[in-house]
Amino acid sequence: MSEAKTRPTDVDPRGFVEALEHPVRRADGLLLLELMQETSGQPPVMWGPTIIGFGAYHFRYPTGREGDAAAIGFSPRKASLSLYGLTAGPEAADLLARLGKHKVGAACLYINKLADVDLGVLRQLMATGYRHVLTELHRP
Repeated sequence: MSEAKTRPTDVDPRGFVEALEHPVRRADGLLLLELMQETSGQPPVMWGPTIIGFGAYHFRYPTGREGDAAAIGFSPRKASLSLYGLTAGPEAADLLARLGKHKVGAACLYINKLADVDLGVLRQLMATGYRHVLTELHRP
């Protein structure tokens, strides 16, 4: 079985965000650092070279593959902000309908910039996503 490529690193998440070239992506990243830490109660940790995660859980697939992943997190990519762990909870569909301009992928929420969304709804998505990951997905 192959080892997970996305693992915690010792890279400073704040330093990573502060080094972003794009000023809006940098400002949005700094705000997401604050919001996700406040929501999760966990410090930011770099997972691989570009994902900033908060909290962690252990997963095990029916195939036998298992590993650890960030409970919630984000990556300030060039095309958009990719947010992880926010779309799977039972409240997600209703909250996403009220969020504002966004796209949803297989397990990601894509936002062009935070000014496009309702930050109160985004906070709710963070809280419910974090709770869902830790209560529903973190089962031995």
